Amino acid sequence: MQFGIYAPLPHVTVGSKAIASSVAGALSPLPKGALDPAYELARDVLLEADAAGFDIILFAERHLGADLEAWVLASAISALTKQIRSMVAVHPGLWHPELIAKMASSLDRITHGRMAINLITGWNIEEHTMFGGDVLPHNDTRYVRAEEFVHVLQGMWRETPFSAKGEFYPVNEAQLLLKPATPEPPEIFTASRAERGLDMVANVADWWFVDFDKTSETTEDYMRNTQRAIDDMRRRAEARGRKVRFALNPFIAFGDSVEDATDRAVKLLTPDEPDADVRKMVQRIGPAMKGGCLGRPQDVRRQLQAYSEMGIELFLFKFAPSVEAVRDIRDHVIAPIRALA
Repeated sequence: MQFGIYAPLPHVTVGSKAIASSVAGALSPLPKGALDPAYELARDVLLEADAAGFDIILFAERHLGADLEAWVLASAISALTKQIRSMVAVHPGLWHPELIAKMASSLDRITHGRMAINLITGWNIEEHTMFGGDVLPHNDTRYVRAEEFVHVLQGMWRETPFSAKGEFYPVNEAQLLLKPATPEPPEIFTASRAERGLDMVANVADWWFVDFDKTSETTEDYMRNTQRAIDDMRRRAEARGRKVRFALNPFIAFGDSVEDATDRAVKLLTPDEPDADVRKMVQRIGPAMKGGCLGRPQDVRRQLQAYSEMGIELFLFKFAPSVEAVRDIRDHVIAPIRALA
């Protein structure tokens, strides 16, 4: 059983005064000698997660916003960590695979094999066009492009020179003179719910973030739907002679009961009168709260074990980021579960 954490960034974080301060001051120079508050929060929380036994960090990517750039933040943090892996998001519509192959090899060597790729097929048209890319929002060819992207990445890591006759990424004897740190290349994580996107997962991904079913009314409903999704993906992957591993993104919070944990979580997420962006974020988190990881620590551990028996190997937790919250997860989940392993 593996455990993950999101790097605190504005578009994936609510309930953080440091993030709010970073966003408020994003268009102004920093005070003399000061660091960006979002970076300081990320550094403190993620180094604590490294020490606490978390296995992986997801550095999500958003260009059209006050977020620190994912690859820059990942490099800065990863150079300070000891054990935890760094999974960095990349949009094929914004980056060329030859460049990402070099960037990933660099980060992999800096961390001695502790980096991974989070492949994003994209949806934000305005962001992509503003930053020189395209999203292909209404066409399944974006999944074909993503598969080509991975093919070029892995080919560049594997051999030099590398050539490929692709529709989107034709490569002619490209040379990557810096290979990843270990014989096994960085793993590919991704998420998709579209039919062609699920085939993309089965074709090229090492890990799939099982999509939260927003129609589920109860945790039991959600677990049944999750099992169906896992079974379907296994069939798709096996038909291609491949194996895909499974990850989940539940919201986690502790309390004397589910209701108590939920109330505590809501207060953390919305400490003040929430603005429109905060309300949107809480709505997005809502489905993750149906995963059943709220309540007494022993009940949360039991729920994680049930998911593990279904085939989930990685839990990338959602929570209001703080050093204290990381320590709570360490004490109530990671340490007790690993003591039994």
